[in-house]
Order: sequence, then structure tokens, then C-alpha cells
Amino acid sequence: MSVEFVFWTVVLARFALPLFIPKFPLPAIIACLLLDGVDQSIFQWFGFDPPFYQSYDKAMDVFYLSIAYLASLRNWTNPGAVKISRFLFFFRQIGVVAFELTGARALLLLFPNTFEYFFIAYEGVRTRRNPLRYSFKFWVIVAAAIWIFVKLPQEYWIHIAQLDLTDTIRDVPWFLPALIVAVLALLAVLYFFVRPRLSPADWAWRFRADPLPEGIDEAHERAAYQAAHRKVFDSTTLEKTFLIGLISIIYGEVLPGVESSNLELFLGIAVFVVINAAIGLWAAKRGHSWDSAAVSFGVVFATNVVLVVLADVLLSRGPGQLHLVDALFFIFLFSILATLYDRYRPIADYRAAATDRTGAER
Repeated sequence: MSVEFVFWTVVLARFALPLFIPKFPLPAIIACLLLDGVDQSIFQWFGFDPPFYQSYDKAMDVFYLSIAYLASLRNWTNPGAVKISRFLFFFRQIGVVAFELTGARALLLLFPNTFEYFFIAYEGVRTRRNPLRYSFKFWVIVAAAIWIFVKLPQEYWIHIAQLDLTDTIRDVPWFLPALIVAVLALLAVLYFFVRPRLSPADWAWRFRADPLPEGIDEAHERAAYQAAHRKVFDSTTLEKTFLIGLISIIYGEVLPGVESSNLELFLGIAVFVVINAAIGLWAAKRGHSWDSAAVSFGVVFATNVVLVVLADVLLSRGPGQLHLVDALFFIFLFSILATLYDRYRPIADYRAAATDRTGAER
């Protein structure tokens, strides 16, 4: 088996697995987390140290966490948890951008990746219980506990002390037995003390995402909702600009071959978001929609390819100035995130509005 085949198999798996998160949230994100932890070991097993992989590793981490955030917009029924998810996700992305621009590793400690484990915690609860049973305060406590007791020690271990789990297990003989004892002790506490005190489960195990609410589960219903509630310049467009813009800056910093400045990249993304919002709203008001996410992605991707080519011609950058591979990569990134955001944000807004109406009626 060639090392190139192994490399591309791992890379493609790291891009493909996140696409299962919207439909199978907990199993898919755990699979992403595990693959992220063993990819380097797989390469070492085959005696291969791919150049620049650390950069691609960071880029793929950002990609699967972005899909997880979009999945929370699609699936989560508790609006309070969605608000916390939004804050934790963007808080981390701001920290990663600041780190990439300054190189100050302490920023990764100050802006910990609490979002990932909060997502797992929410989905872990949802497998057996209705998240609506739990208040906003409960989810804040969950996020705070993860932040303080899990992520701060982990971020310090990885980014400040710069320790590696595999190397520590190899170099410190007592570490692995101590780790196993700690994990078994935690499992024992959960099983013997926490489990008996839990309220009865609401349903059998659920690992697939719950059905979408009636009234917004079809593509034409989401298009109608967008047409009735969206504007080209609104909070949705602003959030999508920062979502894709921040991620693009991170990609531009960590991936080789990207020559645009961060400001140029962010402003370019902002222009594309606004143009896409205008086209999407125009299509929604005329009842144009696609049930298939693949078809929607194809339409958005083709549209953005045309826009990039036209922009390159109109700006008269000259022959050879448009780097095709870099351009296609960013168009792919932009298009898949924009497609999923446009499909999932109306669902979150619909649920939040329904919750507000229910509260007002009470």
C-alpha cells in the first residue's frame, strides 16, 4: 500500500466524516475526534511524515467543528443551548485567528475549544432525554464545567506545556496505568453514583438526528420562510460573513500557497456572502428551491466559480494571477458552508420563534 494512498485516504476521510454530523451528530463527531487523534499515528505506522500536514490538520479541525456548529442550528431544539453553542464556537474561532496572526500560544488557553465538548454533551443528553427539559441555566453550568475542568487543563497540556499524549505514555512509565485508573474511577462514579440519581429516560437510544419540525422540514418551506423573514443585509448575513470569513482567514494562515492578505480575504468573502445572500433571497421569493443538498451545493459552487472568474477578468489582474487550486479550494469551502448555513439557519430561527410564541401565550 503506497504512502500516497494512505495519506489521501486519511485526508478524504477527515473531510467526509464531518458531513455525517448533521444526520448522526454524536457518532460522527466522535469519529472525527478519534481520527484527529490517530491520523499522525497512522502515518508513522507506514513510515510516512507528510510535509505541511500540521497545517492541513488545523484546517480540517476547523472544518469539522464548523459543520458541527451548523448541525446545532439544524438539530437542536433548545434555543438556549443554541445561543451558548453560537457563543462558544465564535469565541474559539476569534481566538484561533488571533493566535494565527500573533503566534501567542496563550491565546489558545484564553479561548479554549469548549464548543466541541459542549456539542458532545448536548448530543449525549439527547440520546436518552429531551433537551427541552433543561433550562438555559443548566446548559450554562454544563458549558462552564467543561470550560474550567476539562478544556483549560487540556489546552494548557497541549498548547502551553506542549506535551503529547503518545510521547508522555512512552516516556513516563507510570502515566498510562494512572490514566487508566482515573478513567475507570470516573466511569465508576458515573455508573454507581450519577446514573441511579438520573431522572427516567424519555426515549430509547437515539443516535440519528431527530426529525425536523413540521412547517420547515421541506426545502420549499425553508425558502418561503427566508423570503418572509430575510433581508440581504441582516443578522443572518452578518453571522455567515463572520463564520466563513474567520474560517477563511484561519485557512489562509495555515495552508501553504495562499497569498492574499487577511483583510483582502475577509472583504472578498464578505462581498461573496452579500452577493450569495441577494441571489438566494431572489430565488427564495420566486419559490426556487432544491430538496437535495448536493444539488444546492452544485448550484452555489457553480455560481461562485462564475463570480470568481468574472471578478478576475473585471479587475484585470493579468495572466497567471488567479491561482486555480487555491481559488477552487476556497470556493469549495465557501460553497459547502454557505449551502449548509442557508439550509439550517432558517430551522433554528423557526424553532426560536416558536419558543417565543409559546412563552408569550403562557
